[in-house]
Formats: sequence, structure tokens, C-alpha cells
Amino acid sequence: MEQLDTKGRYPESGMILRVRQITYQAEKINSYELTDPEGGELPPFTAGAHIDFHFRDGSVRQYSLCNDPAERHRYLISILRETQGRGGSQALHERLHVQRLVSIGRPRNNFPLVANARRTLLLAGGIGITPLMSMVHELQRSGRDFLLHYCTRSPAHTAFGDRLGPLVAEGRAVVHHDGGIPANGLDIARLLERCEEGTHLYYCGPAGFMAACRRASEHWPEDAVHWEYFTRDAAPKSALSGAELAQAGDHALGLGFQVKVASTGAVHTVPDDKTIVEVLAEHGVEVETSCESGLCATCKVRYIEGEVDHRDLVMSRDEQSEYLTVCISRAKSPMLVLDL
Repeated sequence: MEQLDTKGRYPESGMILRVRQITYQAEKINSYELTDPEGGELPPFTAGAHIDFHFRDGSVRQYSLCNDPAERHRYLISILRETQGRGGSQALHERLHVQRLVSIGRPRNNFPLVANARRTLLLAGGIGITPLMSMVHELQRSGRDFLLHYCTRSPAHTAFGDRLGPLVAEGRAVVHHDGGIPANGLDIARLLERCEEGTHLYYCGPAGFMAACRRASEHWPEDAVHWEYFTRDAAPKSALSGAELAQAGDHALGLGFQVKVASTGAVHTVPDDKTIVEVLAEHGVEVETSCESGLCATCKVRYIEGEVDHRDLVMSRDEQSEYLTVCISRAKSPMLVLDL
């Protein structure tokens, strides 16, 4: 990782920040304030953005920024300690302490606010509140119309209580506690039954919550619904395993396919047990990656020919008509021609 230069600017590859403060937010949730070791300004970010957290073993995890995008002196992330996860959240809860230096990627945003929305409806489930908090800051500061519904198990599991309290009093936020039984909480289907023109919906949370929001908003205009998955476990199965593979042809059924690099004409075979990005790397074609699971679009590449079996969870249909994520996407056609 490159270090800070003498002017305090950060290279595109990332930055080294200091953990200035750790705050208990709710049951199993801590927030971590990250600052420039020299006290300088940090690269700007927009509401809904996340940062990559680089671990010493080479793994990378993404965490949403939840502070006001207008703040340039800090990044704030909040992390739920998950015992059934990949270990990243547990490691941070156990080992991250104040004054420690950490390796962070520059902010990226796959979950941006639509600037001209007449009204914004935010739905958060559990730790899914984190990207929506930066949106709340932005929407409130700009004087735009919004309403937040925040679903948690109990008051003890509710983060950002001090920030949300005034919004609840103003009628701009509603907190729902279900006691661990979703049916006792927010009626998402009823809430989303009617779609008002000009309203944009944003939702984020655990698997069951995401599925409920997706079902309830199926009749909404596609460009008015926005979401972010934290893990592939929360995504619809068709997006993960290719439920349509039966109609996709032999090349999506595990028989391999080829990719062609347009600039050189080189053709490479992608076998069943490797990804496109792995095969490209083996032949000296480097593509930047981050999550390697279709959650961040860092590795998206334009394709010129071929039919793609898209398995990412971030790009819109319009984007998928031009790009694919080489970390996880496969082919439905014998060959994909990549604009590399």
C-alpha cells in the first residue's frame, strides 16, 4: 500500500488512516471513526458510498460510510459483529483499537442518491441502516423530502439513537421493533403497495428483509427502486447460482467458455473452476478487483460481443447491457469479446 505523500494527498490505490474513536452504537454494533494521521482532509464521498477495508491476509471487506458527506475530517463506519460471517467483523471487533493505523481504499459508490427525486423513502433492516445514515444527513442538509423506516429487533439493537431521536419527533423517521419476529414489525407490503410518482425507494438489510422489500416493490418503476446487498447470502438465489442456467446453453452449464481481448486478439479459455479475472491475470491482463463476489463493480469491464450470464448484484439492466463483472459473471455464449 502506498503511503501518504508529503502534501497529505492520497494515491488512487488507497490510504492509511488512524482509528480515532470507537463508539458502542447498539447490541453487537460499534462505530469506528477514521481520520488522517496528520489531521488533514480526506477524499470526498457521496451519500451511499463505502470504503474497502484491507486486512493483513490480503482479504478485503466493504463497509458503508455513515457520516455526513459534507464532513472532510473523518470517515465513520459501523460494523455488526457476525459470528456466522467470514470473520472480518469479528476480527475488527476484537483487534481494532484506538490509535491503530488501518489500510483503507478510497470511497466508491454503487448506491447513490438520485438528485431530482421528489421524495425519498428509505427502508433499513438492522445493520442496513449504515448506508442510509449518510443519505439522511445529505437529505436533511439539502432540505429534501424524505422518510426513513428503520426495522430492528429491540431498542437495544437500534443504532444511532441519538441521531434518529429528533427525526422521529419530527415525523421524518419511524423505528419498528419486531422482537425477532418480522411479522410483528413493519408491514413492508402495505407500505409499498402504492407508488407515488417521483418517489425513489432505497433499501438495505439482511436476507429476509431484502426479499420482502424486493417482492413488495416489484410493481414500482425499475429506475425508482435502489438497493444494496451486504452479502451474497442476502441476494435472490437466481442472482447467485443462475437459476436460468437450464435455458442458458452448454456454456453456462459448466462446460467452460472463451474470452477474447479485443486490443490484442488473444483468446483464452475460462474453465469451470476459474473466473474470468483469474484467467486474464494468468495471461498478464490485470483488472482491479475488490469484493470478488459481484457486490462492488470495481472489476466491471465493457464487453463488445457475446451473451453474458450476469451474477453481480450492483449494476442496473442498462449497465449490464454494456458491462460485466469479470470477478463472477459467466457466459451464455461460446465467447465473450472484452473491451480490453
